[in-house]
Amino acid sequence: MKTFEIPQIYKSTIISSIKEKRRVKDKLKKDFSPTVLDFENVKILLARHFGFCYGVENAVEIAYSVLNENKGKRIFLLSEMIHNPEVNADLLSRGVKFLMDTNGNKLDAFYDLKPSDIVIVPAFGTTLELQNELSALGIDSYKYDTTCPFVEKVWNRAQQIGERGFSVIVHGKPNHEETRATFSHSQENSPTIVIKDMSEAILLAAYIRKEKSSREFYQEFSGRFSVGFDPEKDLERFGVVNQTTMLATETQYIANFLKDELIKSKNLSELEIPAYFASTRDTLCYATNDNQDATYALMNEKADMAIVVGGYNSSNTTHLVELLETAMPTFFIQTESNLISANRVSHFDIHSHVEKETFGIFDFNRKPTIVLTCGASCPDAVVESVLKKIVGFFEEEVDFENLVNWV
Repeated sequence: MKTFEIPQIYKSTIISSIKEKRRVKDKLKKDFSPTVLDFENVKILLARHFGFCYGVENAVEIAYSVLNENKGKRIFLLSEMIHNPEVNADLLSRGVKFLMDTNGNKLDAFYDLKPSDIVIVPAFGTTLELQNELSALGIDSYKYDTTCPFVEKVWNRAQQIGERGFSVIVHGKPNHEETRATFSHSQENSPTIVIKDMSEAILLAAYIRKEKSSREFYQEFSGRFSVGFDPEKDLERFGVVNQTTMLATETQYIANFLKDELIKSKNLSELEIPAYFASTRDTLCYATNDNQDATYALMNEKADMAIVVGGYNSSNTTHLVELLETAMPTFFIQTESNLISANRVSHFDIHSHVEKETFGIFDFNRKPTIVLTCGASCPDAVVESVLKKIVGFFEEEVDFENLVNWV
């Protein structure tokens, strides 16, 4: 796989060495067991897979290359490069400005764009409508496009089944940048609707069975479907694709459920199914799959708690939190600064969507086992800082540079 040049500030010799040693031992990536770092007073279970993925490294490399090669020019990002506060803050500190917020609302800078300005498309991709709008301003939005290849793979899959006469159901978070982009590209070729979870798949099934009216559909799925979408005919034949960072198991459940509803509603034989349900296979990216598989392995470990590191608006990181909190107390933090003291942590609640403080999460009366992982947009340097801070709370003096010898 291609290697990328990313800034040193995001790298960690310690984490990189551990990852490389695991890779050499397990080149086929069949071993998802965590790396055990057994210190004197605390045991850390480091996930087998975590951190910058291919798409993120590609986007970061392009963004910083653009900065280095265009000094003196005005440089803009459509929105956050990736969902990580460290990366976005550094880009802003170097003079880059955002044109939109993560919900797609235009900021003041958008209305001051000039043809000479540079606009970088983030890893999530963007909508065709926005690309056309930039083109009308004299800006080539394709010149500095960092869209993840795995996101483009989803677009291609949606286009392929659309050209064969199927509608497209997108499993994704409706307001997420990637889902908005996928919806935009998909509706160019086929009727498209976005559903966010299994509960919405159940709602949609009523229209597949033709138990509810089109009027009810337009109310229940307002803002989620393409212009002209007709549930009476556009749910006769369809395929399911997804936002690349969703839970793989949930997407599979949704696809299987909707397929079964279609089969029952039409009384299809096995031979007839392909004419009505397009096989799209799994459209998650490899990193999402690897990180989730590594997280399932962590859930099987006997651990006292888990710490997950990443941007609070990171979809793939949130799903890791969802998984781990079913198995153990889990704390979602952005950086080591959230570990305020040995007895106090500031962390994000993915259910209430607020940051809160918890006291006394570490048990210093015995040797605890702590799970540590992060999302695909979190730099290794941040994970290293979190690791060192946790170990430091237990008054350990460790030669971290030789930590790889423990693996």
